[in-house]
Amino acid sequence: MPRISSAKRYAQAVFELGLEKNELEPWQKGLEKISKLTSNEELISFLQNPRVPYETKKRVLEFELGEILPLTLNLALLLVHKGLLGMAPKILQQFNLLLDAYHGIERARIITAVPLEEQEREILSRRLEEMVQRKILIEGQVDPSLIGGFIARIGDKIIDASLRHQLEALKQRLMEASL
Repeated sequence: MPRISSAKRYAQAVFELGLEKNELEPWQKGLEKISKLTSNEELISFLQNPRVPYETKKRVLEFELGEILPLTLNLALLLVHKGLLGMAPKILQQFNLLLDAYHGIERARIITAVPLEEQEREILSRRLEEMVQRKILIEGQVDPSLIGGFIARIGDKIIDASLRHQLEALKQRLMEASL
């Protein structure tokens, strides 16, 4: 849990810097580059090695990251120094959530029994937008155990329109009616 809250703090700090300097997009691209570095285990081991001098790590990061904001490079160096470079994907994820909120966009994880067709995604997106009064981006997930319908997770809200849930509700009403 501390890693998530640390990622949120880093993301909030860089988001505020980006907002202040009108550099949200360059920050996002830089964070994406830093995040991609974490998939290279050999590079991570090299950067985490305490015997490697700071200047060498800096040159390697400058080469690997290419053209990025100087402050983004400083963040990467700070994460390497603190042994937290592996947290970069979580920082990127939290930054993207802040960016979405800034642009009035909400992400919805939609769980369905079968993959949604594009037209179904659009219809569902519009209906959810009407409910939450924000633009919705759908992230689909398939769970065949649902049988039918969908479960939507939007922030901390859950909309359960699954067939299983509807059948359970019907069962409950029938049991209450028979009493």
